[in-house]
Amino acid sequence: MSSPADEARDFLDRHPDVDSVDLLISDLNGVLRGKRIPRDNLEKAFRDGVNLPASVFALDILGNTIEATGLGLSIGDSDRVCRPVAGSLMPSPWLRDARQAQLLMTMTEADGAPFFADPRQVLARVLERLRRAGLTPVVAVEMEFSLVDRRRDALGMVQPPCSPATGERAAQSQLYSINELDEYAELLEEIHAAARTQQLPLDTALKECAPGQFEINLIHCDDALAACDSAVLLKRLIKGVALHHGFEATFMAKPYGQEAGNGTHVHISLLDEAGNNVFAAEDGAPLGTPQMQHAVAGLLELMPASMALFAPNLNSFRRFQPGLYVPMAPTWGYDNRSVALRIPSGPNAARRIEHRVAGADVNPYLLLATLLGAIDHGLKQRLTPPPAITGNAYDQVAPSLTNSWRQALDLLEQSEPLAEALGADFLAVFLANRRAERDLAMQAVSKLEYDWYLRHV
Repeated sequence: MSSPADEARDFLDRHPDVDSVDLLISDLNGVLRGKRIPRDNLEKAFRDGVNLPASVFALDILGNTIEATGLGLSIGDSDRVCRPVAGSLMPSPWLRDARQAQLLMTMTEADGAPFFADPRQVLARVLERLRRAGLTPVVAVEMEFSLVDRRRDALGMVQPPCSPATGERAAQSQLYSINELDEYAELLEEIHAAARTQQLPLDTALKECAPGQFEINLIHCDDALAACDSAVLLKRLIKGVALHHGFEATFMAKPYGQEAGNGTHVHISLLDEAGNNVFAAEDGAPLGTPQMQHAVAGLLELMPASMALFAPNLNSFRRFQPGLYVPMAPTWGYDNRSVALRIPSGPNAARRIEHRVAGADVNPYLLLATLLGAIDHGLKQRLTPPPAITGNAYDQVAPSLTNSWRQALDLLEQSEPLAEALGADFLAVFLANRRAERDLAMQAVSKLEYDWYLRHV
C-alpha cells in the first residue's frame, strides 16, 4: 500500500536538481501564499502536512490580517494543518534555472476535517451537494490578462507593452489578430511549454480586445477542483514567464479606464451518473433540457447577490461600463455574446452554459462554488428563466447589476441560498475581509480628484 510520501520520493528521484519547493495555498483574493522548503523536507510535508495560521484567510490584498474576520488574534493567531493536493507537485521551469518546484496545499483542522474558510474547501462542499444529487460538473475556464510595460509612463501610470518584433507600443484592439500572436510568439510558446511541464491542460490562445490583452483557455475537465487548481497555477505561471520576457502580466479587471477589461469566463455542463450531459436535449434543441433551464434560472436569480464574489475589489467594478463587452444585467441567450449567460453553439452532446460576468481578478474556487451553488439552487427549486434574448441584449435590457462595492456586499449578506451553499461561517469571514479592504480604499484620494476638485470647489 502506497503512503502519502511516495509521491514526494518519486518526484525527487525524477528531479535530482530541484533544491527547494514552494508550498502554495490560495487566499480569499486568489493570491498564492505559503512557505518555501528545502527538498529534504518534502517527504515530511507529505506525511505530516505543514502548519500555517488560519489567518492566511483573513489577509487583505496588502497581506494585512483583518481582525474582524475572527481568524486573527482573537483565536491566538493559531495554526491549522495544510495538506498536499495530490498530483500538484511539479517543477517551476521559469524559476532559478528550473531548480525549484511547487506544491498546492489545502487547509484542514487538526482532525483532518476541512477548514471552513479555505476557498478550495468551500468549492469541495458545493461539489459534495451535487454529488449527492448524482451530478458531476464539467467545467472549462477562460482567462484574460494584460501584458504591460514594466516602465511606467510620464505620469507614473501603466502603459501597454512594446512589441518584441517591431518595438512599437500597442495602441489598437486588433481582436483575434494572428500577427500579434506571432509578435509575442516566444512568450506564448514559453507559457505553453511551462504548462506542459506542469501538466496544465491549456487549449487555445487568442488576442483580445484591449492593447496588450490576451486570453488563454483551459481544456474542459470533469473535476472542478482540478480545473480551479489549474487556473490559479496558470496565473502564477503567466506572471512568471512574462517577467522573463521583460513584461508584467496583470489580471486586474480594469487596467485601463477606457479599454475593455479582463474577465474570467466559465463553461459548465452537468453529467448524470451514467455520464450523460443533462443539459443536452434528445431532440437537439439549442436551449437544452428542463434541467438546463432550471440551472440558467438559478444563475440568473442569484446573480445580483453574487456580484461581490464575481467582482471582489475596488478595481473590479470599474469593468462594468456600457459598450465595453461586459454583461450589466442578468440575461441569457443562445450563441449571443451580449448576454451574461451564453448557450454556445456546437454539438448537442456538448451543450453547456457560459458564464461571462466575473472579472479576471476573481478567486477561481469561489467563482465555481458560487456558480455551482446557484445551479444547484435552480435545480432544486425547479426555477424557470425568462425568455432567452435574441439580438443585442445591451439595447434591450437596462443595466441592473450593481457597480457599487458596498451594495454588492450588502446583497451577498442578505442571500440565504448563497449562505446555504457556501457556508454562513465562510461568508462572515469573506464579508468582514472585503468590507475592511473597502474601508481602507475609501481613505485614498486619487489623482483624478485632485485634478478635478482641488482648485475648483
